[in-house]
Amino acid sequence: MSPRIPLPENLGDRAFLVSDARSGGLSASRLRGPDLTRPHHGVRATGVPDAIRDYLPLLRPGDRFSHGTAALLWPVPLPPRPPGLHVTATAPLNPPRRPGVVGHVNDVDHSVLRNGLRVSDPVTMFLELATVLGHDELVAVGDALVLDPAVLDPRDLRPWVSLGELRAGCLASRGRGCRRARAALDDVRVGAESPMETSLRLLLVRAGLPEPLLNVPVSDHRGEIGRFDMVYRDQRVIVEYDGDQHRRSVRQYEKDMTRIDRAIAAGWVVVRVRAHGMFRTPEHTVARVRQALARGIELP
Repeated sequence: MSPRIPLPENLGDRAFLVSDARSGGLSASRLRGPDLTRPHHGVRATGVPDAIRDYLPLLRPGDRFSHGTAALLWPVPLPPRPPGLHVTATAPLNPPRRPGVVGHVNDVDHSVLRNGLRVSDPVTMFLELATVLGHDELVAVGDALVLDPAVLDPRDLRPWVSLGELRAGCLASRGRGCRRARAALDDVRVGAESPMETSLRLLLVRAGLPEPLLNVPVSDHRGEIGRFDMVYRDQRVIVEYDGDQHRRSVRQYEKDMTRIDRAIAAGWVVVRVRAHGMFRTPEHTVARVRQALARGIELP
């Protein structure tokens, strides 16, 4: 068997058009090689299939990744969704029609560059997702968009959009999803660092409990103890969601336990909540926090 002809360097690590490869001298038989996949008609790719990468040769000027695909690229939290690549064309372009691609069209180009890819801007993506997500899921997306994290990544400055900008964009919209988006905005807050924190906050507030401060620092006589998910300063109550990071990292678990022990020693009541307490026994979780708040109010 003759050795396989290597791909040119400019084609070896990306998806490419068959027409470009033929123009570069590759034969039809080489393009049928077992090392190449066929993600779309007229496209070849190497390596592990990647829906976004494999579509790039087909992305026209005026096209952008949108809806759930844009959400993956920012990224913001999404519930499991049916597979499909969402691409929005700017009129007068027609929406793309290919297997596995959900095509859309918009009169205005609402795209920005994100890691070199054209994607829906944050406000537009929020409005797009409002057409398919439930209220709480959309609130979690909004919380992620407006988050101003304590530790910044200099290569990805945040927040991606301010709460004021998000609100102004949704109020100005008259398209599909605008009403759902505005309703969700009433519950979007700056400070929630995970969708589970968002869900827990919504559970407590809907039960009539006060709205907590989010991820603010707590101190004792030695100085700052650390930040906590939800803080009721007047009642000296902390509510912490215990996520999977404790199962994945002993170091993180020990660090969190040290923070919690110091907070308790400083007179704070700490209510720790797991996923079971949110989804299986939410009424018990609400009762625990309510009791802690009542105890805090009674303290001198």
